[in-house]
Amino acid sequence: QVQLVESGGGLLQPGGSLRLSCAASGSIFGTGTMGWYRQAPGKQRESVAVITSGGTPTYAGSVKGRFTISRDNAKNTVYLQMNSLKPEDAANYYCNAIKLGINYWGKGTLVTVSS
Repeated sequence: QVQLVESGGGLLQPGGSLRLSCAASGSIFGTGTMGWYRQAPGKQRESVAVITSGGTPTYAGSVKGRFTISRDNAKNTVYLQMNSLKPEDAANYYCNAIKLGINYWGKGTLVTVSS
């Protein structure tokens, strides 16, 4: 019973930066790990970054050093700061949350990286 709404996507040039936000609502008490996943056309959905309830992050190798995931539990929000964006970063970005072993997903926000 967790609802996730992503925002912050957009169109930008390579090398640019964006910050994505994911606001959680509903029965969020007990939510543990949250994360960001992305899916580009013709590709499998992949994990970008996850963060535990305690704030420990894990990143995909392709984004490590460029992206930063964070969360504000008081605001029930998780963020993804994306720097030095590359064309291959273009995708729909989805927020994920796990509560009691159940995965919840947002509907995504589109990030387009093009010169």
